[in-house]
Amino acid sequence: MYTLKKSLGQHFLKDENICRKIVDSLPVMPGQQIVEVGPGAGAITKYLLEIPDVHFKAVELDAEKVQYLEKTYPAIQGKIIHESILDTPVPYEGQFTVIGNFPYNISSQIMFRILEWKQQVPVVVGMFQKEVAQRIAATKGKEYGILSVLIQAYYKVEYLFEVHENCFNPPPKVKSAVIRLHRLEQPYDIASDRKFFVLVKTAFGQRRKQLRNPLKPLFDKEFLQDSIFNKRAEELSIADFAALSHKMI
Repeated sequence: MYTLKKSLGQHFLKDENICRKIVDSLPVMPGQQIVEVGPGAGAITKYLLEIPDVHFKAVELDAEKVQYLEKTYPAIQGKIIHESILDTPVPYEGQFTVIGNFPYNISSQIMFRILEWKQQVPVVVGMFQKEVAQRIAATKGKEYGILSVLIQAYYKVEYLFEVHENCFNPPPKVKSAVIRLHRLEQPYDIASDRKFFVLVKTAFGQRRKQLRNPLKPLFDKEFLQDSIFNKRAEELSIADFAALSHKMI
């Protein structure tokens, strides 16, 4: 058997219908490379291992779960990367898709990791804490923020379905939701990833304020007179941020 580790944010899925629904949300082609993040006790892993003619790897930090998976699902031998997704090098050469019931305590960091690998990751299917899923998918309002803008600059986000607490062991204190990302065929015209990240994080760092104040260090004095700086960060579209990235000092 295995133990649940609160420190690793572990809540394991036990509802087989939901497990299948998550796996079915991942578009699959012959020869595809798939990475599962945080397989845990193998709730969706067992269905991923049944997909014919694909290359599969799972990234799992918890040594006890690695042993459990290898004993329970012999087909996974040699396919587990025993590291944190936040530390491991890119798991494949070429394109690969990512799927997982992401550990909730590092789910935002996992998304930033995927952004680092975005040239190689066309599709992501992930289960998140509902609030985080809503933030990633938001296009306006109080949920719209750093995660929304940074991810939607590169990916189209689909909010697929919500998952009841009772589908997990132990039931988490938060609601959950599954989203799917498809990399944009026509990405936004951004000056550079680094400039864009700095711009978005700085703008939302003081989201209640007009942009002129927080963004003062990033633009020259003349350009700061532009009326766009009278707005707050949440009033700007992704296209607005992309355009601004070209005007930064």
